Amino acid sequence: MVQEASVVTPERYAQGMTYDQYMDTVKVNKARIEEYYSNVSLDAEQTARLQELASRESGPARMMVIGEDWCGDVVRELPVLARVAEAAGLELRIFPRDENHDIMNEFLKEGLYMSIPVAVFYDQGHEYICHWIERSEVANREQGEIEASIRSEQPDISDQDFGRQRRARTAARAGDWQKATVDELVGLLQEHLH
Repeated sequence: MVQEASVVTPERYAQGMTYDQYMDTVKVNKARIEEYYSNVSLDAEQTARLQELASRESGPARMMVIGEDWCGDVVRELPVLARVAEAAGLELRIFPRDENHDIMNEFLKEGLYMSIPVAVFYDQGHEYICHWIERSEVANREQGEIEASIRSEQPDISDQDFGRQRRARTAARAGDWQKATVDELVGLLQEHLH
């Protein structure tokens, strides 16, 4: 949960990387992130809803993302988060998790897990609005189903082959999961801004 006094002051936020700066540092999965970014598009309704939310007096003006390029969820979701920021006209700053544990510790999943990506929304005065962690609910559920299916089909599968099959099957669902992420973010912002 977010601490009373956040380490993410306006000055600290400003030290984060823009999307382009972050992409210049990516060492793992750069081509996959770029491909997702090229293919992600918000529909007209999602864009209109995000712009309406951002136009509100206490609406989102900034998004902070915590991530790492080796994480499959970041590879799939960071391009979505960047497109959401673009559609809503939000300032975006990205912080590598492993170099910013103090920030990560404010946004642990269930208060325990350093799950990424994390997207944190702030208003123009840098007041915290809400945050989102890791993946959409539908992606969470379906990833579990995919993993269980692989294990039941091939009980003796090696970890390496399991990882390969999981990546292939989750990649096939990426577009729907990305759309669900946008819808979740819109819903989350609406919930916290009414």
